[in-house]
Order: sequence, then structure tokens, then C-alpha cells
Amino acid sequence: MKKKQILVVEDEAPIQELLRFNLERKNYAVQSAYSGEEALDLLKKQRPDLVLLDIMLPGTDGLEVCKIMKADSATSAIPIIILSALSEEADVVAGLELGADDYVAKPFSPRVLLARVKAALRRRSSETPPSTSELLQLHNLSIDPTRYKVLVAGQEVALTSTEFKLLYFLASHCGRVFTRYQIVDAVHGSDYPVTDRSVDVQIAGLRKKLGESGACIETVRGIGYRFKEEERG
Repeated sequence: MKKKQILVVEDEAPIQELLRFNLERKNYAVQSAYSGEEALDLLKKQRPDLVLLDIMLPGTDGLEVCKIMKADSATSAIPIIILSALSEEADVVAGLELGADDYVAKPFSPRVLLARVKAALRRRSSETPPSTSELLQLHNLSIDPTRYKVLVAGQEVALTSTEFKLLYFLASHCGRVFTRYQIVDAVHGSDYPVTDRSVDVQIAGLRKKLGESGACIETVRGIGYRFKEEERG
């Protein structure tokens, strides 16, 4: 079986070596980058199965690398686990807003980190299009699950895989209210590490990309979210 490829982007050599040692012990193949620019150059040549990404890097920082990766269709599906000493909520939120899959604060337990890596890779390998291939056309949105394509008033909108699945899930259950944890279970699976705040961030990012159509995703105070039903008349 081919080894899973992990790109470790970290400017501190001791941490690079610690990560390499623990990852290789679990039979992962490891590539190393010591700056954001070096990571982006490596990503042009080959696609790892997952990226471990420090935030505080010389030159292009980790959040910018994450933003560039998620904006490029060639790398947007690669899971990113942010690894940083910046453990404040604002930094966690910033990473999630940009499309990171998980966030681990330093100092970290190698066992916990390896469990997060394994979970992220398992989610990626089990990702499939929504269980139904039904094309949804609601309000001025067209949501095509066979091509992972969303049109707003005829104009295509670029969404990450998570954003697409979140939108499709809510739109395919029009009018039904879901808690944050129900949404996470449906989109990611029950083993996904999540906080209430991270779901709110993902919803906020999706609304922003949808423009005025983002209002179709309604907040139900104290419960969660629902997709607005179309008015009949």
C-alpha cells in the first residue's frame, strides 16, 4: 500500500524533526518545508495527502498559505491541520474561516496530533458526493452535487468541499432546523473535532460567498440553522 504523504510546514528544526520522527513511525512519508514560499513551491510539484501547517513562518505566513491553497482548485481539497503556539480563539477562527480542517496548539501531544492526522485522512478518503445526485434549484441558487458546482443567479461561486456539503445538506432539508452538532455529523462525521464557534465561522464564510443569497441560511436563535423555504403563491 502506498504511504500517505504529509507535508510539514514548520520553521523550527527541532519541531520538524519531532514531527518527522512520529509520522514516519506510523508509516507516513514526510516532506518538509521551512517557509510558506517553500511550501507553495512544493505544492506546485506534487500533492500531499495532508498538510501540517505552522502559522508563524518567515515571509508568507501559514494563514496566507492556507488561503492560497483553498483558493486553488488543485489544492483546495487537501486537508490542512494548523499547528501553532497561537492558541487564542481569534487565531483558531481565522484558520477555520480560511478552510483549515483542524487546529492543534503547541505544545502538543504527539499521540493526539497523530490521532488528528489519522481522522483527517480518514474523512478525506471517505468523502463522497452527497448520497443523492438531485440537482437543487432554490431561490436563485442552483446546487449540482454531481459536479460540486454552485451557481448564484447564473454565476458560479467557488466553495470549498466543506462549504459545498454544508450548503447542500441544509438546502436538501429545506425548512428543517438543525443544531450545530447535527450539521457537523452530517457534513464531517461524528469524529470531527468541533466547537460551536467553528460551525458559526463556516456558516458566516458560506453566507459571505453567497452574497445576498446567504440570507437563505437562517439562524434559529438558541438552536442552530435552517435553509429558508421558498414562498409559494
